[in-house]
Amino acid sequence: MAPGLSQSLGQYMRMEQKLTPQLIQSMSILQLNAMALENRVAEELEKNFSLEEAEHARSDSDRNGSERSRSESAQRNGDAGPDDINGESFQRLDRLTREYGSDESRGFANTVSRGAMVGERDAKMDAMANAASRPESLAEHLLVQWAVLELDDEIRRAGEAIIYSLEDDGYLRVHLDEIAADSRPELAVASLEEALPLVQQLDPVGVAARDYQECLLLQLDALTGDNRIEKELVRNHLRDVVRNRYPAISKATGFSVGEITEAVKAMQSTLHLHPGYTVVEREIPRITPDVIIEDSESGGGFDVRLTRASSPQLRLSQSAIDMLQDKSSSKEVRDFVRKHLESASALIDAIKFRRDRLKLVAERIVERQADFFEIGPEGLKVLRMSELADELECDPSTISRTVAGKYVQTPRGIFPMRYFFTGGTESSSGESTSWDSVKTSVQKLIEEEDKKNPYNDDQVAALLNERGIDISRRTVAKYRQQLGIPSSRQRKEF
Repeated sequence: MAPGLSQSLGQYMRMEQKLTPQLIQSMSILQLNAMALENRVAEELEKNFSLEEAEHARSDSDRNGSERSRSESAQRNGDAGPDDINGESFQRLDRLTREYGSDESRGFANTVSRGAMVGERDAKMDAMANAASRPESLAEHLLVQWAVLELDDEIRRAGEAIIYSLEDDGYLRVHLDEIAADSRPELAVASLEEALPLVQQLDPVGVAARDYQECLLLQLDALTGDNRIEKELVRNHLRDVVRNRYPAISKATGFSVGEITEAVKAMQSTLHLHPGYTVVEREIPRITPDVIIEDSESGGGFDVRLTRASSPQLRLSQSAIDMLQDKSSSKEVRDFVRKHLESASALIDAIKFRRDRLKLVAERIVERQADFFEIGPEGLKVLRMSELADELECDPSTISRTVAGKYVQTPRGIFPMRYFFTGGTESSSGESTSWDSVKTSVQKLIEEEDKKNPYNDDQVAALLNERGIDISRRTVAKYRQQLGIPSSRQRKEF
Protein backbone atom coordinates (compact mmCIF):
# COMPACT_ATOMS: atom_id res chain seq x y z
CA MET A 1 0.00 0.00 0.00
CA ALA A 2 1.31 3.43 -0.85
CA PRO A 3 2.71 5.56 2.00
CA GLY A 4 0.10 7.81 3.63
CA LEU A 5 -2.87 5.68 2.56
CA SER A 6 -4.83 3.48 4.95
CA GLN A 7 -8.12 1.60 5.15
CA SER A 8 -10.59 1.63 8.03
CA LEU A 9 -14.14 0.44 8.78
CA GLY A 10 -16.79 2.80 10.02
CA GLN A 11 -20.57 3.24 10.40
CA TYR A 12 -22.57 6.27 9.40
CA MET A 13 -26.18 7.21 8.69
CA ARG A 14 -27.61 9.03 5.73
CA MET A 15 -31.02 9.67 4.21
CA GLU A 16 -31.75 8.69 0.62
CA GLN A 17 -34.86 9.12 -1.46
CA LYS A 18 -35.49 6.23 -3.82
CA LEU A 19 -38.23 5.74 -6.36
CA THR A 20 -39.97 2.50 -5.55
CA PRO A 21 -41.87 0.61 -8.27
CA GLN A 22 -45.13 1.59 -6.56
CA LEU A 23 -44.22 5.30 -6.64
CA ILE A 24 -43.17 5.09 -10.27
CA GLN A 25 -46.48 3.45 -11.15
CA SER A 26 -48.41 6.11 -9.20
CA MET A 27 -46.68 8.91 -11.12
CA SER A 28 -47.33 7.08 -14.39
CA ILE A 29 -51.04 6.64 -13.63
CA LEU A 30 -51.34 10.22 -12.37
CA GLN A 31 -50.41 11.78 -15.70
CA LEU A 32 -52.76 9.62 -17.82
CA ASN A 33 -55.87 11.30 -19.18
CA ALA A 34 -59.31 9.66 -19.08
CA MET A 35 -58.99 7.75 -22.37
CA ALA A 36 -55.46 6.55 -21.65
CA LEU A 37 -56.49 5.44 -18.16
CA GLU A 38 -59.45 3.55 -19.59
CA ASN A 39 -57.14 1.69 -21.98
CA ARG A 40 -54.63 0.97 -19.21
CA VAL A 41 -57.34 -0.48 -16.97
CA ALA A 42 -58.66 -2.64 -19.81
CA GLU A 43 -55.15 -4.04 -20.37
CA GLU A 44 -54.71 -4.79 -16.68
CA LEU A 45 -58.13 -6.49 -16.46
CA GLU A 46 -57.16 -8.64 -19.42
CA LYS A 47 -53.83 -9.85 -18.07
CA ASN A 48 -54.41 -9.95 -14.28
CA PHE A 49 -57.02 -12.51 -13.18
CA SER A 50 -57.00 -11.15 -9.60
CA LEU A 51 -58.38 -7.75 -10.69
CA GLU A 52 -62.02 -7.05 -11.51
CA GLU A 53 -64.41 -4.17 -11.93
CA ALA A 54 -66.43 -3.55 -8.77
CA GLU A 55 -69.47 -2.24 -10.63
CA HIS A 56 -69.75 -5.26 -12.90
CA ALA A 57 -68.52 -7.91 -10.48
CA ARG A 58 -70.86 -10.82 -9.94
CA SER A 59 -72.45 -11.63 -6.63
CA ASP A 60 -71.02 -14.39 -4.42
CA SER A 61 -73.95 -16.69 -5.20
CA ASP A 62 -73.44 -16.27 -8.94
CA ARG A 63 -69.71 -16.83 -8.54
CA ASN A 64 -70.20 -19.96 -6.42
CA GLY A 65 -72.77 -21.33 -8.86
CA SER A 66 -70.47 -20.80 -11.83
CA GLU A 67 -67.58 -22.40 -9.96
CA ARG A 68 -69.72 -25.46 -9.19
CA SER A 69 -70.71 -25.66 -12.85
CA ARG A 70 -67.07 -25.49 -13.95
CA SER A 71 -66.12 -28.13 -11.38
CA GLU A 72 -68.86 -30.49 -12.52
CA SER A 73 -67.94 -29.93 -16.16
CA ALA A 74 -64.28 -30.59 -15.41
CA GLN A 75 -65.14 -33.80 -13.59
CA ARG A 76 -67.29 -35.00 -16.48
CA ASN A 77 -64.45 -34.32 -18.89
CA GLY A 78 -61.92 -35.99 -16.65
CA ASP A 79 -60.06 -32.70 -15.97
CA ALA A 80 -58.88 -31.38 -12.63
CA GLY A 81 -61.23 -29.02 -10.84
CA PRO A 82 -60.22 -25.98 -8.75
CA ASP A 83 -59.53 -28.17 -5.71
CA ASP A 84 -57.22 -30.41 -7.75
CA ILE A 85 -54.86 -27.63 -8.81
CA ASN A 86 -51.39 -28.52 -7.62
CA GLY A 87 -47.92 -27.09 -7.76
CA GLU A 88 -47.06 -29.06 -10.88
CA SER A 89 -49.70 -27.32 -13.00
CA PHE A 90 -48.56 -23.88 -11.85
CA GLN A 91 -44.95 -24.78 -12.50
CA ARG A 92 -45.94 -25.73 -16.02
CA LEU A 93 -47.88 -22.46 -16.44
CA ASP A 94 -44.96 -20.46 -15.10
CA ARG A 95 -42.58 -22.26 -17.48
CA LEU A 96 -44.81 -21.56 -20.47
CA THR A 97 -45.06 -17.91 -19.45
CA ARG A 98 -41.28 -17.51 -19.38
CA GLU A 99 -40.95 -19.23 -22.73
CA TYR A 100 -43.67 -17.40 -24.64
CA GLY A 101 -43.90 -13.96 -23.06
CA SER A 102 -43.19 -11.66 -20.15
CA ASP A 103 -46.79 -11.53 -18.96
CA GLU A 104 -47.19 -14.01 -16.07
CA SER A 105 -50.91 -14.40 -16.58
CA ARG A 106 -51.12 -14.30 -20.37
CA GLY A 107 -51.99 -17.98 -20.59
CA PHE A 108 -54.76 -17.52 -18.04
CA ALA A 109 -56.04 -14.36 -19.74
CA ASN A 110 -56.08 -16.02 -23.15
CA THR A 111 -58.02 -18.96 -21.73
CA VAL A 112 -60.59 -16.59 -20.25
CA SER A 113 -60.80 -14.62 -23.49
CA ARG A 114 -61.42 -17.73 -25.58
CA GLY A 115 -64.10 -18.90 -23.20
CA ALA A 116 -65.72 -15.48 -23.08
CA MET A 117 -65.72 -15.15 -26.88
CA VAL A 118 -68.17 -18.03 -27.19
CA GLY A 119 -70.72 -16.38 -24.95
CA GLU A 120 -70.15 -12.86 -26.23
CA ARG A 121 -70.13 -13.62 -29.95
CA ASP A 122 -73.70 -12.50 -30.54
CA ALA A 123 -73.20 -9.27 -28.59
CA LYS A 124 -70.07 -8.44 -30.58
CA MET A 125 -71.83 -9.16 -33.87
CA ASP A 126 -74.70 -6.88 -32.84
CA ALA A 127 -72.27 -4.12 -31.93
CA MET A 128 -70.52 -4.45 -35.30
CA ALA A 129 -73.85 -4.36 -37.12
CA ASN A 130 -74.89 -1.18 -35.30
CA ALA A 131 -71.53 0.58 -35.71
CA ALA A 132 -71.37 3.57 -38.03
CA SER A 133 -70.00 2.79 -41.47
CA ARG A 134 -66.63 4.13 -42.53
CA PRO A 135 -67.01 7.50 -44.27
CA GLU A 136 -66.23 7.71 -47.99
CA SER A 137 -62.70 8.88 -48.73
CA LEU A 138 -61.82 11.53 -51.31
CA ALA A 139 -60.16 8.91 -53.54
CA GLU A 140 -63.27 6.70 -53.47
CA HIS A 141 -65.46 9.71 -54.27
CA LEU A 142 -63.33 10.60 -57.30
CA LEU A 143 -62.82 7.04 -58.56
CA VAL A 144 -66.59 6.53 -58.86
CA GLN A 145 -66.71 9.49 -61.26
CA TRP A 146 -63.51 8.47 -63.03
CA ALA A 147 -64.85 4.99 -63.75
CA VAL A 148 -67.71 6.24 -65.95
CA LEU A 149 -65.49 8.28 -68.28
CA GLU A 150 -64.57 6.78 -71.66
CA LEU A 151 -60.78 6.69 -71.62
CA ASP A 152 -58.03 4.49 -72.98
CA ASP A 153 -56.27 2.24 -70.51
CA GLU A 154 -53.10 4.33 -70.22
CA ILE A 155 -54.96 7.57 -69.40
CA ARG A 156 -57.32 5.75 -67.05
CA ARG A 157 -54.39 4.30 -65.12
CA ALA A 158 -52.66 7.71 -65.07
CA GLY A 159 -55.78 9.36 -63.64
CA GLU A 160 -56.07 6.72 -60.93
CA ALA A 161 -52.43 7.29 -60.00
CA ILE A 162 -53.10 11.03 -59.65
CA ILE A 163 -56.23 10.44 -57.57
CA TYR A 164 -54.38 8.15 -55.17
CA SER A 165 -51.65 10.82 -54.81
CA LEU A 166 -54.05 13.56 -53.66
CA GLU A 167 -54.06 14.71 -50.05
CA ASP A 168 -57.24 14.94 -48.00
CA ASP A 169 -57.66 18.67 -48.73
CA GLY A 170 -57.69 17.88 -52.48
CA TYR A 171 -54.27 19.25 -53.47
CA LEU A 172 -51.70 17.45 -55.59
CA ARG A 173 -48.41 18.20 -53.86
CA VAL A 174 -46.40 15.47 -55.60
CA HIS A 175 -44.67 16.15 -58.93
CA LEU A 176 -45.92 14.19 -61.91
CA ASP A 177 -42.47 12.74 -62.59
CA GLU A 178 -42.45 11.25 -59.07
CA ILE A 179 -45.86 9.68 -59.65
CA ALA A 180 -44.64 8.26 -62.96
CA ALA A 181 -41.51 6.77 -61.37
CA ASP A 182 -43.46 5.17 -58.49
CA SER A 183 -46.09 3.56 -60.76
CA ARG A 184 -45.84 -0.14 -61.61
CA PRO A 185 -45.64 -0.57 -64.54
CA GLU A 186 -44.12 2.86 -64.93
CA LEU A 187 -46.32 5.57 -66.47
CA ALA A 188 -45.24 8.15 -69.00
CA VAL A 189 -45.21 11.75 -67.73
CA ALA A 190 -47.06 12.77 -70.91
CA SER A 191 -49.94 10.46 -69.94
CA LEU A 192 -50.14 12.04 -66.51
CA GLU A 193 -50.11 15.53 -68.01
CA GLU A 194 -52.99 14.52 -70.27
CA ALA A 195 -54.97 12.95 -67.40
CA LEU A 196 -54.50 15.82 -64.92
CA PRO A 197 -56.94 18.32 -66.58
CA LEU A 198 -59.54 15.55 -66.74
CA VAL A 199 -59.16 14.80 -63.03
CA GLN A 200 -59.45 18.54 -62.28
CA GLN A 201 -62.90 18.51 -63.90
CA LEU A 202 -64.26 16.08 -61.33
CA ASP A 203 -66.32 17.03 -58.32
CA PRO A 204 -65.46 18.80 -56.04
CA VAL A 205 -64.34 21.60 -58.33
CA GLY A 206 -60.77 22.68 -57.66
CA VAL A 207 -59.49 19.23 -56.80
CA ALA A 208 -56.01 18.15 -58.00
CA ALA A 209 -54.73 21.74 -58.03
CA ARG A 210 -51.01 22.26 -57.40
CA ASP A 211 -51.39 25.55 -55.45
CA TYR A 212 -53.98 28.00 -54.13
CA GLN A 213 -53.95 30.10 -57.28
CA GLU A 214 -54.70 27.15 -59.56
CA CYS A 215 -57.38 25.91 -57.16
CA LEU A 216 -59.22 29.26 -57.18
CA LEU A 217 -58.94 29.64 -60.97
CA LEU A 218 -60.39 26.16 -61.52
CA GLN A 219 -63.39 27.10 -59.42
CA LEU A 220 -63.80 30.48 -61.15
CA ASP A 221 -63.72 28.79 -64.58
CA ALA A 222 -66.57 26.54 -63.50
CA LEU A 223 -68.76 29.47 -62.42
CA THR A 224 -71.25 31.13 -64.75
CA GLY A 225 -71.52 34.86 -65.24
CA ASP A 226 -68.97 37.64 -65.44
CA ASN A 227 -66.09 37.02 -63.07
CA ARG A 228 -63.28 38.79 -64.92
CA ILE A 229 -62.46 40.94 -61.88
CA GLU A 230 -62.10 37.86 -59.67
CA LYS A 231 -59.85 36.15 -62.23
CA GLU A 232 -57.66 39.24 -62.54
CA LEU A 233 -57.28 39.44 -58.77
CA VAL A 234 -56.33 35.76 -58.49
CA ARG A 235 -53.94 35.76 -61.45
CA ASN A 236 -52.00 38.93 -60.74
CA HIS A 237 -52.89 40.46 -57.37
CA LEU A 238 -53.52 37.62 -54.95
CA ARG A 239 -50.74 38.78 -52.59
CA ASP A 240 -52.12 42.33 -52.52
CA VAL A 241 -55.60 40.94 -51.76
CA VAL A 242 -54.22 39.04 -48.76
CA ARG A 243 -52.48 42.22 -47.55
CA ASN A 244 -55.68 44.27 -48.01
CA ARG A 245 -53.97 46.69 -50.42
CA TYR A 246 -57.11 47.54 -52.37
CA PRO A 247 -56.08 51.09 -53.41
CA ALA A 248 -52.87 49.72 -54.98
CA ILE A 249 -54.89 47.09 -56.85
CA SER A 250 -57.32 49.77 -58.04
CA LYS A 251 -54.48 51.88 -59.36
CA ALA A 252 -52.94 48.92 -61.23
CA THR A 253 -56.15 47.48 -62.71
CA GLY A 254 -58.48 50.46 -63.15
CA PHE A 255 -61.22 48.78 -61.12
CA SER A 256 -62.75 50.84 -58.33
CA VAL A 257 -62.11 49.97 -54.69
CA GLY A 258 -65.82 49.18 -54.36
CA GLU A 259 -65.70 46.69 -57.25
CA ILE A 260 -62.62 45.03 -55.78
CA THR A 261 -64.26 44.80 -52.34
CA GLU A 262 -67.39 43.17 -53.78
CA ALA A 263 -65.29 40.74 -55.85
CA VAL A 264 -63.32 39.66 -52.78
CA LYS A 265 -66.53 39.16 -50.78
CA ALA A 266 -67.95 37.06 -53.62
CA MET A 267 -64.86 34.85 -53.69
CA GLN A 268 -64.93 34.43 -49.93
CA SER A 269 -68.55 33.24 -50.04
CA THR A 270 -68.35 30.90 -53.06
CA LEU A 271 -64.80 29.54 -53.35
CA HIS A 272 -63.07 26.94 -51.17
CA LEU A 273 -59.35 26.96 -50.46
CA HIS A 274 -59.53 23.27 -49.47
CA PRO A 275 -62.10 21.62 -51.77
CA GLY A 276 -61.27 18.13 -50.54
CA TYR A 277 -62.69 18.96 -47.13
CA THR A 278 -66.13 19.47 -48.69
CA VAL A 279 -66.14 15.69 -49.23
CA VAL A 280 -63.92 14.40 -46.43
CA GLU A 281 -64.36 15.90 -42.99
CA ARG A 282 -61.25 16.76 -41.03
CA GLU A 283 -60.55 14.33 -38.22
CA ILE A 284 -60.93 16.16 -34.93
CA PRO A 285 -59.33 14.43 -31.95
CA ARG A 286 -61.89 13.21 -29.47
CA ILE A 287 -61.75 14.95 -26.11
CA THR A 288 -62.97 13.11 -23.04
CA PRO A 289 -63.12 15.40 -19.98
CA ASP A 290 -61.64 14.09 -16.75
CA VAL A 291 -63.45 16.54 -14.48
CA ILE A 292 -66.93 18.06 -14.62
CA ILE A 293 -67.58 21.41 -12.94
CA GLU A 294 -71.26 22.35 -12.83
CA ASP A 295 -73.57 24.73 -11.04
CA SER A 296 -74.44 23.54 -7.58
CA GLU A 297 -77.95 22.16 -7.24
CA SER A 298 -78.23 23.83 -3.84
CA GLY A 299 -77.74 27.22 -5.48
CA GLY A 300 -74.56 29.29 -5.42
CA GLY A 301 -71.11 27.93 -6.09
CA PHE A 302 -70.04 24.96 -8.17
CA ASP A 303 -69.82 21.21 -7.69
CA VAL A 304 -66.77 19.21 -8.78
CA ARG A 305 -66.93 15.56 -9.78
CA LEU A 306 -64.84 13.17 -11.82
CA THR A 307 -66.13 11.48 -14.93
CA ARG A 308 -66.70 7.74 -14.90
CA ALA A 309 -63.80 7.11 -17.28
CA SER A 310 -61.49 9.06 -14.98
CA SER A 311 -62.61 7.21 -11.87
CA PRO A 312 -62.78 3.45 -12.55
CA GLN A 313 -63.96 1.27 -9.66
CA LEU A 314 -61.73 -1.78 -9.26
CA ARG A 315 -61.33 -4.42 -6.59
CA LEU A 316 -59.44 -7.60 -5.85
CA SER A 317 -61.05 -10.82 -6.99
CA GLN A 318 -62.43 -12.82 -4.07
CA SER A 319 -61.58 -16.08 -5.80
CA ALA A 320 -57.91 -15.03 -5.99
CA ILE A 321 -57.95 -14.10 -2.30
CA ASP A 322 -59.48 -17.49 -1.45
CA MET A 323 -56.75 -19.25 -3.44
CA LEU A 324 -54.08 -17.35 -1.52
CA GLN A 325 -55.64 -18.19 1.84
CA ASP A 326 -56.13 -21.86 1.00
CA LYS A 327 -53.54 -23.66 3.16
CA SER A 328 -53.89 -26.82 1.10
CA SER A 329 -52.44 -25.05 -1.96
CA SER A 330 -48.77 -25.48 -2.68
CA LYS A 331 -46.20 -22.72 -2.23
CA GLU A 332 -45.96 -22.27 -6.01
CA VAL A 333 -49.71 -21.65 -6.21
CA ARG A 334 -49.70 -19.08 -3.41
CA ASP A 335 -46.63 -17.28 -4.78
CA PHE A 336 -48.23 -17.11 -8.22
CA VAL A 337 -51.48 -15.68 -6.82
CA ARG A 338 -49.67 -13.34 -4.40
CA LYS A 339 -47.70 -11.75 -7.23
CA HIS A 340 -50.88 -10.92 -9.13
CA LEU A 341 -52.70 -9.68 -6.03
CA GLU A 342 -49.83 -7.34 -5.19
CA SER A 343 -49.80 -5.97 -8.72
CA ALA A 344 -53.58 -5.44 -8.68
CA SER A 345 -53.44 -3.79 -5.25
CA ALA A 346 -50.71 -1.40 -6.39
CA LEU A 347 -52.80 -0.41 -9.41
CA ILE A 348 -55.87 0.22 -7.26
CA ASP A 349 -53.82 2.40 -4.89
CA ALA A 350 -52.34 4.36 -7.83
CA ILE A 351 -55.79 5.02 -9.30
CA LYS A 352 -57.09 6.14 -5.90
CA PHE A 353 -54.13 8.53 -5.56
CA ARG A 354 -54.84 9.92 -9.03
CA ARG A 355 -58.54 10.29 -8.25
CA ASP A 356 -57.96 12.12 -4.96
CA ARG A 357 -55.24 14.38 -6.34
CA LEU A 358 -57.20 15.27 -9.49
CA LYS A 359 -60.33 16.21 -7.57
CA LEU A 360 -58.35 18.22 -5.03
CA VAL A 361 -56.61 20.25 -7.76
CA ALA A 362 -59.94 20.82 -9.55
CA GLU A 363 -61.52 22.09 -6.33
CA ARG A 364 -58.64 24.52 -5.83
CA ILE A 365 -59.07 25.76 -9.39
CA VAL A 366 -62.74 26.49 -8.71
CA GLU A 367 -61.81 28.41 -5.56
CA ARG A 368 -59.03 30.46 -7.13
CA GLN A 369 -60.67 31.08 -10.52
CA ALA A 370 -64.23 31.73 -9.34
CA ASP A 371 -64.45 34.92 -11.44
CA PHE A 372 -63.78 32.94 -14.60
CA PHE A 373 -66.88 30.79 -14.04
CA GLU A 374 -68.92 33.93 -13.37
CA ILE A 375 -67.82 36.34 -16.12
CA GLY A 376 -65.60 34.33 -18.49
CA PRO A 377 -61.93 34.52 -19.58
CA GLU A 378 -61.62 38.14 -18.48
CA GLY A 379 -61.99 36.95 -14.91
CA LEU A 380 -58.91 34.70 -14.95
CA LYS A 381 -56.54 35.39 -12.08
CA VAL A 382 -52.83 34.70 -11.78
CA LEU A 383 -52.38 31.10 -10.64
CA ARG A 384 -49.02 29.38 -10.75
CA MET A 385 -48.38 25.69 -10.23
CA SER A 386 -45.69 26.47 -7.68
CA GLU A 387 -48.20 28.39 -5.53
CA LEU A 388 -50.69 25.53 -5.59
CA ALA A 389 -47.92 23.03 -4.88
CA ASP A 390 -46.96 24.98 -1.74
CA GLU A 391 -50.59 25.07 -0.68
CA LEU A 392 -51.01 21.31 -1.15
CA GLU A 393 -47.54 20.57 0.24
CA CYS A 394 -46.27 18.72 -2.80
CA ASP A 395 -43.75 19.22 -5.60
CA PRO A 396 -44.75 21.42 -8.58
CA SER A 397 -44.02 18.44 -10.86
CA THR A 398 -46.89 16.59 -9.16
CA ILE A 399 -49.28 19.40 -10.09
CA SER A 400 -47.88 19.38 -13.62
CA ARG A 401 -48.48 15.63 -13.95
CA THR A 402 -51.97 15.99 -12.49
CA VAL A 403 -53.15 18.49 -15.11
CA ALA A 404 -51.12 17.17 -18.08
CA GLY A 405 -53.35 16.26 -21.01
CA LYS A 406 -56.55 16.53 -18.96
CA TYR A 407 -59.68 18.54 -19.72
CA VAL A 408 -62.39 20.14 -17.59
CA GLN A 409 -66.02 20.41 -18.65
CA THR A 410 -67.44 23.66 -17.31
CA PRO A 411 -70.64 25.68 -17.86
CA ARG A 412 -68.53 27.82 -20.22
CA GLY A 413 -67.22 24.93 -22.31
CA ILE A 414 -64.40 22.39 -22.20
CA PHE A 415 -60.95 23.68 -21.33
CA PRO A 416 -57.54 22.08 -20.70
CA MET A 417 -56.72 22.08 -17.00
CA ARG A 418 -53.48 23.90 -17.80
CA TYR A 419 -55.60 26.80 -19.10
CA PHE A 420 -56.35 27.85 -15.52
CA PHE A 421 -52.66 28.12 -14.59
CA THR A 422 -51.23 31.35 -15.94
CA GLY A 423 -48.85 34.13 -15.09
CA GLY A 424 -49.77 37.77 -15.23
CA THR A 425 -49.24 41.28 -14.00
CA GLU A 426 -50.72 43.67 -11.47
CA SER A 427 -53.06 46.46 -12.45
CA SER A 428 -52.72 50.01 -11.14
CA SER A 429 -55.17 49.10 -8.37
CA GLY A 430 -52.90 46.27 -7.20
CA GLU A 431 -55.19 43.51 -8.47
CA SER A 432 -53.53 40.62 -10.29
CA THR A 433 -54.49 40.12 -13.93
CA SER A 434 -53.56 36.99 -15.88
CA TRP A 435 -51.97 37.13 -19.31
CA ASP A 436 -54.95 35.23 -20.75
CA SER A 437 -57.24 37.91 -19.37
CA VAL A 438 -55.08 40.58 -21.02
CA LYS A 439 -55.20 38.62 -24.27
CA THR A 440 -59.00 38.53 -24.08
CA SER A 441 -59.06 42.29 -23.54
CA VAL A 442 -56.91 42.80 -26.64
CA GLN A 443 -59.26 40.65 -28.70
CA LYS A 444 -62.35 42.46 -27.40
CA LEU A 445 -60.91 45.88 -28.19
CA ILE A 446 -60.14 44.86 -31.78
CA GLU A 447 -63.60 43.31 -32.23
CA GLU A 448 -65.27 46.59 -31.16
CA GLU A 449 -63.02 48.92 -33.22
CA ASP A 450 -64.13 50.96 -36.23
CA LYS A 451 -63.12 48.75 -39.15
CA LYS A 452 -62.67 51.81 -41.38
CA ASN A 453 -60.11 53.16 -38.92
CA PRO A 454 -58.77 50.17 -36.94
CA TYR A 455 -56.46 50.46 -33.94
CA ASN A 456 -52.78 49.89 -34.40
CA ASP A 457 -50.73 48.12 -31.72
CA ASP A 458 -49.67 51.39 -30.06
CA GLN A 459 -53.28 52.51 -29.73
CA VAL A 460 -54.35 49.16 -28.24
CA ALA A 461 -51.53 49.36 -25.68
CA ALA A 462 -52.52 52.94 -24.78
CA LEU A 463 -56.19 51.98 -24.29
CA LEU A 464 -55.23 49.08 -22.03
CA ASN A 465 -52.90 51.33 -20.02
CA GLU A 466 -55.82 53.69 -19.49
CA ARG A 467 -57.72 50.75 -17.98
CA GLY A 468 -54.88 50.10 -15.56
CA ILE A 469 -53.23 47.24 -17.48
CA ASP A 470 -49.51 47.89 -17.95
CA ILE A 471 -48.62 46.43 -21.33
CA SER A 472 -46.20 47.35 -24.13
CA ARG A 473 -46.80 47.60 -27.86
CA ARG A 474 -44.54 44.59 -28.47
CA THR A 475 -46.65 42.45 -26.12
CA VAL A 476 -49.83 43.56 -27.90
CA ALA A 477 -48.31 42.52 -31.24
CA LYS A 478 -47.34 39.13 -29.80
CA TYR A 479 -50.82 38.48 -28.42
CA ARG A 480 -52.44 39.63 -31.65
CA GLN A 481 -50.37 37.15 -33.63
CA GLN A 482 -51.19 34.36 -31.18
CA LEU A 483 -54.90 35.13 -31.61
CA GLY A 484 -54.55 35.03 -35.41
CA ILE A 485 -55.58 38.69 -35.78
CA PRO A 486 -54.03 40.48 -38.79
CA SER A 487 -52.41 43.90 -38.60
CA SER A 488 -54.41 47.12 -38.68
CA ARG A 489 -53.69 47.60 -42.40
CA GLN A 490 -55.08 44.14 -43.19
CA ARG A 491 -58.16 44.71 -40.97
CA LYS A 492 -59.09 47.99 -42.63
CA GLU A 493 -62.31 48.01 -44.62
CA PHE A 494 -62.64 50.40 -47.57
